[in-house]
Amino acid sequence: MISIRLYFFQVSCFPLASYQVLVWSGRFIWRGRNGNNREGGENPPRAQRCEGDWQANATGEFSGKGPDQEEPESEDRPERRQKHVWKAGFSIKGTDMEILNNSTTVVADKSFSDRDSQDIAGEAHRFSDGDRNAFYQTIFSRRDVRGQFLPDNIPEDVLSRVLMAAHYAPSVGFMQPWNFVVIQSKETKQQVHQLFDKAHQEAAEMFPPEKREIYRNLKLEGILESPVNICITCDKQRAGPVVVGRTHIPEMDVYSSVCAVQNLWLASRAEGLGLGWVSILNPRSLKELLEIPEGVVPVAYICLGYVSRFFDKPELQTAGWRQRLPLVELVNFEGYGKPAGGEADDQLLARISRDQQELETKGYQPGFVTAR
Repeated sequence: MISIRLYFFQVSCFPLASYQVLVWSGRFIWRGRNGNNREGGENPPRAQRCEGDWQANATGEFSGKGPDQEEPESEDRPERRQKHVWKAGFSIKGTDMEILNNSTTVVADKSFSDRDSQDIAGEAHRFSDGDRNAFYQTIFSRRDVRGQFLPDNIPEDVLSRVLMAAHYAPSVGFMQPWNFVVIQSKETKQQVHQLFDKAHQEAAEMFPPEKREIYRNLKLEGILESPVNICITCDKQRAGPVVVGRTHIPEMDVYSSVCAVQNLWLASRAEGLGLGWVSILNPRSLKELLEIPEGVVPVAYICLGYVSRFFDKPELQTAGWRQRLPLVELVNFEGYGKPAGGEADDQLLARISRDQQELETKGYQPGFVTAR
């Protein structure tokens, strides 16, 4: 229990907003959801002890459990409960409150279910169901767009927002190694498209004979059709020769620029923009065309614009080039390639399998963010 001094007994407890707080002269107990006391009954033993404390407060004596004592076991809850510690913020509506011990740690018996305790722990920082639905819908409906671009211009406020989202991506050592080369002129697009055509022909010869014709018929870019092209780069020297977090993995700067690409991709999908990543380009030729200096490498060439539609599934999956891999085959435990090692691991894999089956058969559904 935590001791508090209250000047007004209307308490707002966040993140435990769904729990009532009974205050007894500087002490409190919780009631569960819907107002049901966790011990049961109209006047259970814990409430009796708290009431006794309140009544005895006038004489300066407390009955029942003291602040540093173990709580006596009640006859209607004889089993011992494992203790959990939760961090909670408290406020008083319309008045002041003083916390006497220098902590907002609440120690309570584990009479909630594991699901209840997880909900409480995440409540303070979790987005609303609507916001989480929108976020996951963005992820699962994102597509690599190639042939569905419309000629409509992208308003400057929309383009500003998606570029800002890219700029606020995480980066190793906060080096922010990216630049965004925005390309809108037809002349530059034509030159880039010529680089693609050359690389595309070279790539076709690299595949087995039975796949070459399929490859040649795939639509793999929208350079000319999309109103905006963006080349995202990585300046490997931006933060100096020694960068926090890059000391042992020198590629971390490039990985950081890839995070900017992903942020741009998701923000674009949320704005109704299609994005296609063109990787069939000779990087040296692209650097020369866009006058990218030494020490800076092109990471992604992006086609961006409004589209006529978003496909339900990735085009390469629909075309039969490759299928989505089962996630359960890619989740290992305690080491690469190691299988599940217990009941909890098996339960996780079973849940993953059900979730992916629903996504593949029904597409994204709002119920994805709720327990089921």
